Amino acid sequence: MRRFVLAAALALLLAGCSRVDEEHFSKIEDGMSEAQVYDILGKPSEASSGDLLGVSATSAKWVSGNAIIRIQFIGGKVRLKTFDQPGGR
Repeated sequence: MRRFVLAAALALLLAGCSRVDEEHFSKIEDGMSEAQVYDILGKPSEASSGDLLGVSATSAKWVSGNAIIRIQFIGGKVRLKTFDQPGGR
């Protein structure tokens, strides 16, 4: 029982520590590497990668509650980023 209580408490603490918000989004700049973005936002909820004519492209999405951050990486660098929070603040 004690382990369950500790695990539940840890889960609640981590849930309150989401990095999917406007504050963290504002730290992402064009030209940043994927590693730099992952240091700021953590591991994405979803990601897919491809290669076109020798240039790598990755689309990554971070989701927490109703907040969503989407980032497009071209050649390993940020080229497009969006923040959406339907139903707002």
